[in-house]
Amino acid sequence: MDASPLHTVPPTLLLSTWLPQVAVQALPAWLAHLDLRDALLLLLTPLFMSVVALEWWRFHKVRNAGVYDLKDSLASMNLGGAYMLLDVVIVVFAVIPAMDWVYTHRWQTVEITPWTFAALYLGVEFCYYWFHRASHRIRWFWCAHVVHHGSEHMNFTTAMRQSWLYSFAGNWLFYTPMVWLGFEPRWVLCALSLNLGYQFFVHTQWVGKLPRPIEFIFNTPSHHRAHHGRNPVYIDRNYGGTLIVFDRLFGTFVEEREAVDYGLVRQPKSNNALWLTVHEWVDMIRDIARPGPWHQRLKHLWAPPEWERDQPGSGATRDNPAHVPQRTS
Repeated sequence: MDASPLHTVPPTLLLSTWLPQVAVQALPAWLAHLDLRDALLLLLTPLFMSVVALEWWRFHKVRNAGVYDLKDSLASMNLGGAYMLLDVVIVVFAVIPAMDWVYTHRWQTVEITPWTFAALYLGVEFCYYWFHRASHRIRWFWCAHVVHHGSEHMNFTTAMRQSWLYSFAGNWLFYTPMVWLGFEPRWVLCALSLNLGYQFFVHTQWVGKLPRPIEFIFNTPSHHRAHHGRNPVYIDRNYGGTLIVFDRLFGTFVEEREAVDYGLVRQPKSNNALWLTVHEWVDMIRDIARPGPWHQRLKHLWAPPEWERDQPGSGATRDNPAHVPQRTS
């Protein structure tokens, strides 16, 4: 264990270094001296919005394209805007302090160089794969992740559709192994932000299949379109962030072949950002509240989203109808 002092922030990574002094004085101290790594996605927002505008212009005159729906896109952008603002605050005041505690008990100290950052990025990608897989196969994490799958459209605004409750659900826990190995928490979160930034660009129907070597290694629009499908063949597949290699290694890869039907099997018929954020939590709590042995009731927290239990006198019940098709037998 390396218990040497915690990290220091190079001045070039502070927001105050890049702002005029009058702006620094006008902002709250915590914001003026924000580490740029903590707000990377927020700083990329103008680029994201420019790409949205270009994509909308590309499709808006295509008859029956069905790529954009105004209410759907506004809901996605409302969710994304609130997510990014809240996430900066939660990361600064909760996640980083928790990761700093892990960092004080780190195995060793890894200095950031181009090579070690490449290793960090690969490690974060590996952690992201398991976070994403857990978010589909463990009900607790699905309650947060389901928000991202709630759109029946695939466009760049769909990438913005994120849950405000990711940090509450504990998504950051999946990346603490990289902190324990010796990478500073802010560099770990920076690598994650770059990974998420890359993923923004795979939420589109604008790009078809790319050359085979790229499709073999990287997560591409084609692979991610399949991931967002509610077609039975596509459900719970293609978990990669930047890469698709871990899906190939662990047997969760599927190629986009049939036309993708986007969204959830049981679609929440709402564009209310608050309801889109909490509806699956509400359903899970209702499932736990139903009568039965406590060991079965609590299993709703960690069982797969489609897990069901028998209710005395009422036969089988279905959990999380937003995730899996209703049984016909």
